[in-house]
Amino acid sequence: MGLFLYAKFLEHIIRVLVLFLIQINLVIMKIRIYTAVLFLSLSAICFAQEAVEKPAPPAGNAIIGDFYGNDISKPSINTAMPVEQLESKLRVDNKLENIAVKGEVTGVCPKRGCWITLKTESGASFFVKMKDYAFFVPVALKGKNVVLEGNAESKITSVDELKHYAKDAKKSKSEIDAITAPKEEIHFLASGIKVVN
Repeated sequence: MGLFLYAKFLEHIIRVLVLFLIQINLVIMKIRIYTAVLFLSLSAICFAQEAVEKPAPPAGNAIIGDFYGNDISKPSINTAMPVEQLESKLRVDNKLENIAVKGEVTGVCPKRGCWITLKTESGASFFVKMKDYAFFVPVALKGKNVVLEGNAESKITSVDELKHYAKDAKKSKSEIDAITAPKEEIHFLASGIKVVN
């Protein structure tokens, strides 16, 4: 009888040890899984930040017929108003929606291609941003004639915003430091831009 009890006791001890080892194994597996997930997450974050930190405008030659964002219809191209006419209309109405404007591109954001400027008769800035940052343009767009569709308004641009755009345009520190006052200018939020000539 004593040997029987001793065997049962050993069997019980072995079961407890096996269960204990299974639990330890499960904990080790969980730690390995969590470590792998953590490693993959950190890698994804690092690569995502690298892509954000090194943006560039899209490649392209901006040839006639190329468009960015929504394509612009032929009737809109034919009825697009010149920048000078838009300037006159904005003196009467502070905001115009769903309009088409044509003009020559004088500047493109060299950092991402996220904004452009157009030539105006008066020499004032005509600043164009892409709606919802849904598209960007190549730097080759500079010097090309385009038609824009979207909304325009005359608005005051803060000193901080002007400095931000100057920094994006890779202006010198002295040029950036010289910006000390807000500026009233035309802002255009484009849903589409098309090269016309």
